Amino acid sequence: MDAIELSVFASRINAACDEMGAVLRRAAFSPNIKDRLDFSCAVFDARGELCAQAAHIPVHLGSMAWAMRDLVAGTEWVDGDMLIVNDPYLGGTHLPDITLVAPVFVQDVLTAFVANRAHHADIGAHSPGSMPVSRSLDEEGLVIPPMLLMHAGERVAATMDRIVAATASPRQMEGDLAAQVSANRTGIKRLVGLASHPGTAQFAAALAAVNDYGARLAQRSLRAIPDGHYHFSDVMDDDGTGTRDIRIEVTIRVAGDSIEVDFSGTASQVPGNINCPLPVTAAGVYYVFRCLMPVQTPACAGSFRNIHIVAPAGCLLNANRPAAVAAGNVETSSRVVDVVMGALARALPERIPSASQGTMNNLAMGSRHTGRSWDYYETIGGGMGAGCRFDGLSATQSHMTNTLNTPIEVLEMNFPLRLLQYRLRDGSGGSGRHRGGDGLVREYQFLEPATVTLLTERRRHRPWGLDGGSAGAAGENRKAGSILPAKTSFEIGAGERLSIATPGGGGWGSLRN
Repeated sequence: MDAIELSVFASRINAACDEMGAVLRRAAFSPNIKDRLDFSCAVFDARGELCAQAAHIPVHLGSMAWAMRDLVAGTEWVDGDMLIVNDPYLGGTHLPDITLVAPVFVQDVLTAFVANRAHHADIGAHSPGSMPVSRSLDEEGLVIPPMLLMHAGERVAATMDRIVAATASPRQMEGDLAAQVSANRTGIKRLVGLASHPGTAQFAAALAAVNDYGARLAQRSLRAIPDGHYHFSDVMDDDGTGTRDIRIEVTIRVAGDSIEVDFSGTASQVPGNINCPLPVTAAGVYYVFRCLMPVQTPACAGSFRNIHIVAPAGCLLNANRPAAVAAGNVETSSRVVDVVMGALARALPERIPSASQGTMNNLAMGSRHTGRSWDYYETIGGGMGAGCRFDGLSATQSHMTNTLNTPIEVLEMNFPLRLLQYRLRDGSGGSGRHRGGDGLVREYQFLEPATVTLLTERRRHRPWGLDGGSAGAAGENRKAGSILPAKTSFEIGAGERLSIATPGGGGWGSLRN
């Protein structure tokens, strides 16, 4: 393929991912998918190598890139199949993220795969929102090993019935899964159209060419990092069960265009739910290096060929079953980004920004006490870190999440909630030659009794600054004026208020310079 043909082909498979996402959003029932856009779509080749992805959720896509080869190799595929999985130790991330994978057959030849992953607020956990303060995987909800949801174009009733029966809102679950099926069917249709005219052999060669192009651009970017060993460490506030200051340590070894990211020295897995399966850790690493590559670099497996990850089995970042992982996907993945960026700041001081808020401020809530059962989950933005040429953005999602906020109108229309405040947290960004972005304040009033779970970070340890810049402010969770723990579950009464003040980003550069 010449350069123009390659560019057109890459754009067309990316467009297929975008269209899958548009269908999923339009067809979904839950605000979590249709309003917050907590989903991702991707295309893989016949071996399960990532070839294209939409600009959706980094932690979803990076983990799929790591795990898909093993996932697709374990199934005897036929046209019309769709596999469903959420098991974090068999290709998932955490239980609310349900993945559907479908083969693409062209002229009876297995040619590619399409996949989408979406977050479901109810996956059958013992607490509403399915993000509990848990101690084992089984406490976090229904574990779905890789199994067929569709076979030869027909729904597998036993699979659907098992999943739907585990939830408090079966119609919403069934509707959202139907939307995911529709998204994959859209992707299949587009790829069949792309592959039918040139033929399957040429289509496979084109997918390989995209990955090779990604590898070349990535190698050029990696060679720009000076050779050497770069070390950094940081801590998680706590695991929700009493373990505090949990160390994450990384050494990045750079030799030409080969990168080793070694997490030896990281703490062992913990009783609480901030443990990570290895694909989630890989997603954080891939994200950072992808940010250093040119914007035209394809989001494909080839772009990550020369990045090698070491994480000892049984550590926080490569946990063993049945360790709880609900917050590892959202909170620990954010700290993986922080430590990798902190190490690279030693090598590329003018390219790496200070720490962003370092948390997704997870808020899960709902009720089983009234006639209308409900579940809700959201992540909340905060401050981004400043860089050597820019101030950090305020009140935005950063790094491993790319979701929108839930609009106030949607929140109040769907749930017994009233939002009393939604504003910038002025002055929470770290000072410096360039200021860190400010966090925000989001205050809820509950119109009915509910159960609330918070899984948050950077409540004790502030987002760090660089080159003399100050740290951003730590976050605060408050109920009735009292400060709550970073990770907690509690009952709240009608009329009571909950306030979340999110961290600011770190500043960059000393004011004295």
